[in-house]
Amino acid sequence: MMRILKFSDSDFAEQFKRIEQRADEIPGDVEETVKSIIAAVRQSGDAALFELSRKFDRIDLTTDNIEVNETEMVAAMAAVSAESLAALQLAADRIASYHAKQKQETWLSTDEDDVLLGQLVRPLDRVGIYVPGGKAAYPSSVLMNAVPAKVAGVAEVIMVVPMPGGEVNPHVLAAAKIAGVDRIFKLGGAQAIAALAYGTESVPRVDKITGPGNIYVATAKKLVFGQVDIDMIAGPSEILVINDGSGTAAHIAADLLSQAEHDELASAVLVTSSEKMAVAVQSEVEKQLQQLSRETIARQSIEDFGAIILAESLDEAIDFSNRIAPEHLELAVDDPFAILSAIRHAGAIFMGHHTPEAAGDYLAGPNHTLPTGGTARFFSPLSLDDFVKKSSILSFSENGLQRLGSEIVQIAELEGLEAHAKSVSIRLEK
Repeated sequence: MMRILKFSDSDFAEQFKRIEQRADEIPGDVEETVKSIIAAVRQSGDAALFELSRKFDRIDLTTDNIEVNETEMVAAMAAVSAESLAALQLAADRIASYHAKQKQETWLSTDEDDVLLGQLVRPLDRVGIYVPGGKAAYPSSVLMNAVPAKVAGVAEVIMVVPMPGGEVNPHVLAAAKIAGVDRIFKLGGAQAIAALAYGTESVPRVDKITGPGNIYVATAKKLVFGQVDIDMIAGPSEILVINDGSGTAAHIAADLLSQAEHDELASAVLVTSSEKMAVAVQSEVEKQLQQLSRETIARQSIEDFGAIILAESLDEAIDFSNRIAPEHLELAVDDPFAILSAIRHAGAIFMGHHTPEAAGDYLAGPNHTLPTGGTARFFSPLSLDDFVKKSSILSFSENGLQRLGSEIVQIAELEGLEAHAKSVSIRLEK
């Protein structure tokens, strides 16, 4: 059964610490393994990719079949039902519409007559997106990463996706087609990240890597950061539901399980001010668990990292949420807008009883690539900003430099940088 805790429990801090810190430490053997994989790909390129893919994904790759070809794309599109294609297209359209509103333009300031300042906004040249395989297929991840990149104007989007045994979910390829992905490689794991970061004979080097993956993928992204940009270091998924006693227990239980079925390290937590609701949700979780095809995964998640917490008040629940900074925050209350201003930290906020987290995962429009593990305190969801870069623009007229030059020289001399000062003062001489 899903455990019920109280903030007043003497061991509450210790019990919840295990949930919070479930992915804090990267096992030493994982990091060493990833380092060796990255080194192999840097040194041997395609040859290392082929060897590692045989070892980890049971697929024989060559220069002729490492990339998904047009025949494979046509076959995948034909294998997807018209209804599924329509759903994926609707999701892509909504994601594109939402992210288009985030677009920033180049600007120039004319506040001063003799100095022109501004900002040049340009899309990245080439982006790599990682799409997980393995336990489940995620066409939604394709859309959430590729569509904003295309809206931003990225010239080339490269996708890598593991194909264990040579199998790939056709919906993943269909989503890539709809999203406008330019090239797809049959690669997964740390070796795929290394290939994107450094390039090989077949895989082009990219400027940024986005997309979620397992601990090996996350560790690889961390290690190549600086060689390329990355979106974030994503940990196990999580949901926190705040409830005031209103709503339906079955709905809340379903939302908790929607996270628990991701993987065994996922966390699902309900904080409610109603003991009646706590007990009802506990019962519903057990009932619905038995109906899930992924019951084993979801049950492990619920037993290890799930909790129902009884709060004395809604304010106490909100304070706790702000401390946790959850990836997904559901405000399952009568009037969510009344408490929205009190929420300081969350990856995505789902308002009211008719906004399940799954709506955001797939089709609402906002990105589902969100900060995890409390990093919503300083990270934001994936957005259009992740696919552009900005350059400062400066233009001084002769009069502008004459007007401000002495202060520039003054500051340069304060720092003891004589040549800096000279580069300005030489222009101020009559």
